[in-house]
Amino acid sequence: MMINRRKFVIDTNVIISAVLLPKSKPILTIKKAQNLEDVLISAEVWSELEQVLARPKFNRYITLEERQKFLGDLSESITLIIKITKQINVCRDAKDNKYLELAVSGNAEAIITGDTDLLVLSPFRDIQILTHHEFLVETLDPP
Repeated sequence: MMINRRKFVIDTNVIISAVLLPKSKPILTIKKAQNLEDVLISAEVWSELEQVLARPKFNRYITLEERQKFLGDLSESITLIIKITKQINVCRDAKDNKYLELAVSGNAEAIITGDTDLLVLSPFRDIQILTHHEFLVETLDPP
C-alpha cells in the first residue's frame, strides 16, 4: 500500500523571513512542513532564493556564511521538482506564477505565502494557498 506524501510549496519571502528571524513563525512553518512530509522547490525558486540571500543589505542581520549554511541545510531537506510541466499565467504578479506551476507540477496540497497576489487565488486547482499563520494553525499533523 502506497501512502501519499504531503507536499508543500513555501514562498521565497517566507524562507527569507525564516533566515533573518530564526525564532519566528516562518521558521516554525518550514519545520512543520518538513515534519509533515515534503517541501517542494524548483530550480527557478531556488535560484531566486540564492540571489536574494546573497544581497549585501542582509549583512547587518546575518552573515553571508550563516545564510549559505542555512541554504545548505535546507537543500538537504527539500524535494527538487525538475520537470515543471504546467505553464500557468493567472497571477496578478507574473513573477509569482512559478509557485503555482511548482505546486501543480509537484502535486502540492498547499502553498505557504504572505503574498496577497497568491492568497487571493486560494484555492487554486484544489491547492490551498495559506499564510504561515494559517498553515501553523489549520494544518493538522497526521494521526
